[in-house]
Amino acid sequence: MKKNRKVLVMCTGNSCRSIIGEALINHFLDDVKAYSCGVNPVGKVNENAKKILELHGINSSKYHSKHLDEVIDIDFDLVVTVCDGANESCPTFPKSVKKIYVGFSDPDGEDFEAFEITYKEIKKRLLKEVKYALG
Repeated sequence: MKKNRKVLVMCTGNSCRSIIGEALINHFLDDVKAYSCGVNPVGKVNENAKKILELHGINSSKYHSKHLDEVIDIDFDLVVTVCDGANESCPTFPKSVKKIYVGFSDPDGEDFEAFEITYKEIKKRLLKEVKYALG
């Protein structure tokens, strides 16, 4: 894998799935810098998403909910949409960029167990898909 690859993880609200995906990529994939955003961000990270990251030894304080406009000018190597809404409305980027869709159910509004399930799913599937897509 080439060094210093940049990956954007997008969902609708940027409060759970994309935040967890960003954190996992940054924690487990060397030479990859992940970012996340929402097409309609809620403006805050879900407390259970923060809690699940901390439970697995990942500092959640550096992650925040943001709009695509905040990251659109970054030269991404890969854009990953993790929900149907973001996949359907994925915008055009200034530079041609590879896009993949790896969908996960939204744990927002569910009990903490749903966040644990989502975390494990994202760790198992997303990391593998990102590594494969980056080559």
